[in-house]
Amino acid sequence: MTGVPQPRRLVVLAGPTAVGKGTVAAYVRQHHPEVWLSVSATTRPARPGEENGRHYFFLDEQEFSRLEEAGELLESATVHGRARYGTPRRAVEQVLGQGRPALLEIDLQGARQVRARMPEALFVFLAPPSWEELVDRLVGRGTETEEERAVRLQTARTELAAMDEFDVTIVNDDVARAAEELVSLMVDPPPAED
Repeated sequence: MTGVPQPRRLVVLAGPTAVGKGTVAAYVRQHHPEVWLSVSATTRPARPGEENGRHYFFLDEQEFSRLEEAGELLESATVHGRARYGTPRRAVEQVLGQGRPALLEIDLQGARQVRARMPEALFVFLAPPSWEELVDRLVGRGTETEEERAVRLQTARTELAAMDEFDVTIVNDDVARAAEELVSLMVDPPPAED
């Protein structure tokens, strides 16, 4: 084998709203710096504590549309009927070409688009321990109005019904355990013994 990095398989993490995708991704970012996490672009406003370029690229509608029309997004979607999200394509391709483990944390619509464009990726569904736990997490987050929560819960029902479209399901009953299970899917398996 030469010293040229071998392309890695992209891992796509998706799941319903409030399941903890961002929390699991933050754990991976903190504890596994070898894993590259894609930074999505979005038209939604930043939440308290979020930084442009670190958590998301916060764009206006015009700039987002420009990237979309130029084919510079691997996937893009309107989420909860409100904000637009997308994954910058070039960064993903560069990291994979370097042979580095790469993780996309995106919604169901985005995962479906990535599957169409990169079917070799591994698609992981992050599931809640129960519906009741998902509702508690969303309400406890306190970042949405009651109307927004109702929209998100309706979206979550649709997203949960799509679980069978994924290659692997991880239940987020413990953030550290779920994150470590996710990272284990990115590590090359040991060579077979003779």
